Amino acid sequence: LATKVSFVNALARICERAGADVRAVAEVMGADPRIGPEFLEAGLGWGGYCFPKDLAAFARLAEDLGYPFPLLEEVARINDEAVEAAFDRVREALWNLEDKRVALLGLAFKPGTDDVRFSPALALAERLLAAGAAVVGYDPQAAAAAKAELPAMRVCEDPYEAAADAHCAVVCTAWDEVRSLDLARLRETMRYPILVDGRNALDGERAHALGFTYLPLGRPAPEGGGAR
Repeated sequence: LATKVSFVNALARICERAGADVRAVAEVMGADPRIGPEFLEAGLGWGGYCFPKDLAAFARLAEDLGYPFPLLEEVARINDEAVEAAFDRVREALWNLEDKRVALLGLAFKPGTDDVRFSPALALAERLLAAGAAVVGYDPQAAAAAKAELPAMRVCEDPYEAAADAHCAVVCTAWDEVRSLDLARLRETMRYPILVDGRNALDGERAHALGFTYLPLGRPAPEGGGAR
């Protein structure tokens, strides 16, 4: 499963270079019953405790048995690369991250949990903080755990509060609370209307129509919605 998710994220990097839409590519792939459509959604990558632990344990077992398994290392590397791709989207849009406010919408590694272990959102937050950005996070369940894990990040209980005066907002976890955001309200509260959709969870055309610079992963931005 980790391999499948990393595979579609590697496809996203190719689609970005080719001007293609990873969703369209994944739909064709998933139509093959031998592959199936499940977990072919590009984004920030996988997290949680089980995948990293099991992947490392399997690689170590193979090594102990005298069979190096470099595919497993590449699966992990591509997963880290997905976070870096989102960071690059933010950096390209803002140019200079020093003292810029970035709102992260969703902090848990997946919807429906308060677990932030190996969360891609927190990995992205660490990269942004290291680059000098002020990071504010929102999550309906994992805010307290995220704050304990990363004290330098401010957390809010309301997504619009998190995005208030932000130079950029990043969708990190596809919670229903994030998918159903009032984009017009979000647009009004932000300093710069830049929206990086790290889960391809929002209606990009609507966001663009409302004045956002909308930047998905592995998909073309709406016309005129490229990075500034």
